[in-house]
Amino acid sequence: MSLKFRRVLLGLGAGALLTAGVMAWQPGVGHQQANAATDYEQLQKFSHVMEMVRRAYVEKVSDEKLIEGALSGMLSSLDPHSTYLDKEMYKQMTVDTKGEFGGLGIEISSAEGGIRVVSPIEDTPADHAGVKAGDLIIKIDDQLARDISLPEGVKLMRGKPGTSIVLTIFREGENQPLEIKIVRAVIKVNSVKSDILAPGYAYLRITQFQERTGDLLKAQIKDLKKRSGGSLSGAVLDLRNNPGGLLNQAVEVSDMFLEKGNIVSTKSRAGKSLTFDARPGDALDKLPLIVLINNGSASASEIVAGALQDHHRAVLLGTKSFGKGSVQSVIPLQDGTAIKVTTALYYTPSGRSIQATGIDPDIQVEQVVNKPDDQAKSKIPSVSERDLKGHLSNGNNKKKASKDTVKDTAKSADASEAMQKRLPMDTQLQRALDLLRGLHALKAG
Repeated sequence: MSLKFRRVLLGLGAGALLTAGVMAWQPGVGHQQANAATDYEQLQKFSHVMEMVRRAYVEKVSDEKLIEGALSGMLSSLDPHSTYLDKEMYKQMTVDTKGEFGGLGIEISSAEGGIRVVSPIEDTPADHAGVKAGDLIIKIDDQLARDISLPEGVKLMRGKPGTSIVLTIFREGENQPLEIKIVRAVIKVNSVKSDILAPGYAYLRITQFQERTGDLLKAQIKDLKKRSGGSLSGAVLDLRNNPGGLLNQAVEVSDMFLEKGNIVSTKSRAGKSLTFDARPGDALDKLPLIVLINNGSASASEIVAGALQDHHRAVLLGTKSFGKGSVQSVIPLQDGTAIKVTTALYYTPSGRSIQATGIDPDIQVEQVVNKPDDQAKSKIPSVSERDLKGHLSNGNNKKKASKDTVKDTAKSADASEAMQKRLPMDTQLQRALDLLRGLHALKAG
């Protein structure tokens, strides 16, 4: 064992003994003395095992590798989201939150028997290849996922853009494992997307919560209002397959649609618990809002969905969310590495924790995948009175009707070609639009 490491262990042991000695004369803290003695025994055990590995292991192993392995094991044993970040991974994590990184484009967590896909990120190689939320990765190329840690899995999946990788996954409902080949790429995540869903109705999509998500969403709402003649009738906020991201951006997005009240609070065992409240101002002027969620909606997505649901500001539609209600803190270490450790649980405004339970939508709608051909086959031409030869006119003022029609067309832009193709194939989005129109009609009435 190196002299430096022996000194570290001796220093820790001496510190533990000194603490025990100080506590010995303090009344009411005998149990703390026992804890200090136990800590010293565990340090001795660690030192003894490490020395045995250094001497007896079949290959020579550096102290650095052994200690990093111990740190990795320590943190990963706590929960699926705590982990040790080596220099490369910590640097990559810093890049990830800014919206550009290399790899496949999936958010993952540890799971029994492999690595669980929390959500594929939209418009990334994994998404295009057909990876789905809930998939269990059991092999990465020839490496069994159950035999490696989550950080090791991340390293294997990331690589030079243009190179390929094969993921073997288990998917519920499939009789046998699926092999999916994915070509790595530089992932540039556009965290906010928008479109006109139908004349007067906005479609807002957040794929991930990154550094500028709030600002981008504000700008796109403003643009959609302008395209719709200065006003909107309602909006859909799509948080499906959004794995989360930055807490402060989730708070900012929630605040856009709330006038007052609590957004989220965090409670920790050590350190200060935090509370975030909304400020006056609603970016949609209290217009009807539908939020789409599914089992790929996690973490920051659930903060937004939970806040808007508890304040009755939006109707949640879709399926139950993922259920990640914990907060991780990234703590840099002096040598350029870091630890990501779970430090708190977060609570929605009503005081509920969604950890491991998820958020139930107000309206349960399963996603049914429709193919364009299926739509075309099932579409039967309808016949109405006006289609009949020689039908009578309705007697309404034709000139006035024509004027109203022109005015309505000028008022709002139509959905893009991409949205027109997407809507018939997205049953959840269809139901959201139907509900928006109904809410708007009730409000207008």
